[in-house]
Amino acid sequence: MVLFLLAFLGGALTIVSPCILPVLPFVFARADRPFSRNGLPMLAGMAATFAGVSALAAVGGGWAVEANQYGRFAAIALLALFGLALLFPALSDRMTRPLVALGARLSETAEKRAGEGGGTILSSLLLGVATGLLWAPCAGPILGLILTGAALNGASARTSLLLAAYAGGGATSLALALLVGGRIFAAMKRSLGVGEWIRRGLGAAVLASSVGIALDVNSGFLARASLASTTSLEQRLLDRFHAAPTSANSAAALKPEPRVQTEALPVEGVLPALSGAVAWLNSPPLTTDGLKGKVVLIDFWTYSCINCLRSIPYVRDWAERYSDKGLVVIGVHTPEFAFEKNLDNVKQAVLDLKIGYPVALDSDYAIWRGFNNQYWPAHYLIDAQGRVRHHHFGEGDYEGSERAIQQLLAEAGQSGVAAGVIPVNEAGVAAAADMNDLQSPETYVGYNRAANFISPGGAVRDARHVYVAPTPRLNQWALSGNWTIGGEHAALDAKGGGIVYRFHARDLHLVLGPGADGKPVRFRVTIDGAPPGDAHGADIGADGVGVAKTHRLYRLIRQNGAITDRTFEIRFLDPGVQAYAFTFG
Repeated sequence: MVLFLLAFLGGALTIVSPCILPVLPFVFARADRPFSRNGLPMLAGMAATFAGVSALAAVGGGWAVEANQYGRFAAIALLALFGLALLFPALSDRMTRPLVALGARLSETAEKRAGEGGGTILSSLLLGVATGLLWAPCAGPILGLILTGAALNGASARTSLLLAAYAGGGATSLALALLVGGRIFAAMKRSLGVGEWIRRGLGAAVLASSVGIALDVNSGFLARASLASTTSLEQRLLDRFHAAPTSANSAAALKPEPRVQTEALPVEGVLPALSGAVAWLNSPPLTTDGLKGKVVLIDFWTYSCINCLRSIPYVRDWAERYSDKGLVVIGVHTPEFAFEKNLDNVKQAVLDLKIGYPVALDSDYAIWRGFNNQYWPAHYLIDAQGRVRHHHFGEGDYEGSERAIQQLLAEAGQSGVAAGVIPVNEAGVAAAADMNDLQSPETYVGYNRAANFISPGGAVRDARHVYVAPTPRLNQWALSGNWTIGGEHAALDAKGGGIVYRFHARDLHLVLGPGADGKPVRFRVTIDGAPPGDAHGADIGADGVGVAKTHRLYRLIRQNGAITDRTFEIRFLDPGVQAYAFTFG
């Protein structure tokens, strides 16, 4: 339920985000007409189209993305015609005939009857459908979470409902603005008698917006010029509500166990099958039957996830401390990126992280779906009878998790289980994030989940393109040089390209890897135009020089002292690098 509320709020917040600005002229073009026959059908069509196209993009692959692009072109053409009809009424008759032939007549006939205050439901609905095609690419952290869940878990009614809730939130906020705007619009017409000029002004705004959208101005200039951005607010909502999620987000899909419940640790379900793993490390394949009588900790992780890397020292310590008391720790490695499906990459990560407990490679998301899991990291505790009794999502509350382990071991009849908790003091990448100064969100480079990208012209999908990096504001980023942006990552096609990001955090990490040829890629990092010096991370020196040899998370910045907004830039001295995501701490 919390996620549905967040989806609705995320949609409502889009009214003050840069990417909603290009569609506002289309919304307010009919502000002076009856809401029930004009505004309401238009917003319904807009919301339905947005939800439908987003659902296709989430579960249908690249063909749906391409279909959406063709839909955008058609929508731009239709809305440009609509703007011309508003601007030049004499042309309405000529433009009505081809629109009728195309089956996409919007509102030209209604424009000729402006004095009647009319406008058909059908024309308004078609206008909303066209506008929805232009709104669909707009995404922030909340929409990104919904689409990520769809990509990992496959098509589902739940995903469709979440997208509908997001679209409904956007439509609701626009409806409120339209109702207020309609009254102001009508008052201006009555008091000033400038209806014709208002109509023409709206026509010019619609036409300008159509041209701007066609030129991708909305992804460049508007993102920089906008006075309001909802990304940080959305991220704070996610952080607050997802820090302590309810079992409805995960354990509800586990098989129900209606019988015994304890006071402290309720029964949430039963342990799903572990047979979907494609391989096992540090152990032969484990089964639910073979684990009966043991207390089991399931840790969902992936090796390029900074949150997972910060929690692994605790998981590793629990495995070492309680294994002789009957605890079995199983790391379920479920990849976020394609390179994390590579067995050799995971083997190396397990070795580097000193993980000695069993690790199941869940490359097909079979175990992930069995738990209906949505988070990295996610910890599930199973008692000796095979029942899920406790879960925790994300970092934190390590003391609570350890006490739950102790309680379940005691219930299983283990004696001499230590009652205290052992603090884990880790440095380096595993050091806890500085939450007091963390104001930058995880940011993806591939177009599937990218946000706040400000290179002029926006992302050119799956094709080589020369990008320019303007000066970013906080949490904005840009590419420079010749890149090919894919759904999951951006690949550098010629040496000398770079990435710039304006951030506010103690730590900055970037998931990188070499190109298809596997050749190492040299790079140089600067902060505010200078070498990082004492602020360098573990993977570069004080001069900012480093090398991307394998696909993993690279620790590039670790600041000391007061934290302020800084401009990070990484420039690659060789071609071929693949850049996936920024994370902060």
